[in-house]
Amino acid sequence: MQPVIVPACYDAPLDPVVKSLVFLWRAALGAVLPMAALLVTAGPALASRADLARALALYNERKFDQAIEAATAARKTPDTQDAAAVVLARAHLERYREGVDPADLGAAREALGAVRTGVLEPRVRIEYLLAVGQALFLEDEFGAAAALFASGVAPARDADPALGEAMLDWWGSAMERQADLSAPERRKDLFSALVKDMRLELSRNPESAAASYWVAAGLRGSGDSLAAWEAATAGWVRARLAGSRSAALRADLDKLVLQGIIPDRVRALQAADRAATASQLRADWELVKQRWR
Repeated sequence: MQPVIVPACYDAPLDPVVKSLVFLWRAALGAVLPMAALLVTAGPALASRADLARALALYNERKFDQAIEAATAARKTPDTQDAAAVVLARAHLERYREGVDPADLGAAREALGAVRTGVLEPRVRIEYLLAVGQALFLEDEFGAAAALFASGVAPARDADPALGEAMLDWWGSAMERQADLSAPERRKDLFSALVKDMRLELSRNPESAAASYWVAAGLRGSGDSLAAWEAATAGWVRARLAGSRSAALRADLDKLVLQGIIPDRVRALQAADRAATASQLRADWELVKQRWR
């Protein structure tokens, strides 16, 4: 809804990273608080759960250096080592996105490779799948990343709508990157597939901000600028259903229309007609925005 390393419509994703580990954070805190009375007899295990809870809290505060320290400590205890490895990997991935240090990408890969997936709780397994997909994406393995994200959309949606939106948004971003690097015919096919899949998601969940955006972006990518305009208009109106993501969706659609769809619609015109037509289209778009605030 990816700079070169971030999923997005043009520059940044509707990034759900901060919220996507809230479940783990609550689960860890839920384990810590009832066990407070066991501090004397179960010190190491309790301390490890406290480290995991702290790592999750720091991650959600985007304090990735400290989250890495706390997650590393939590990995020392068998009860928390696998969930902590997922947090550790996600923190390294976020730090890589900020600083583009290859060591962070390698550390994330190492942490993910050490996870015993069979012992993970179902929700944590989805977080693991999201992290693996992100790692592939950041390694420019967009096709493989798209396949992983696609396989995680349904279980993520069932676990938590916010996590489902995260998976869907990364899926769309990976598909877009894969298409952009493909030959023209393959590019069109990939964008058409993206549109089909995102329309299906909208039929299941009309509130999805990610699906609304990627239908319009996919139609533009497939070369149908008029249909992209219509989908962007529908997405703008439908954004009122998107709750807290409404403003971000509308900002993304606005950028898509002004910087992508309108230039596409006038590109085939005679040079003398482009400026006036683009101006009229911008006015038409502003009218849509005013009518459907």
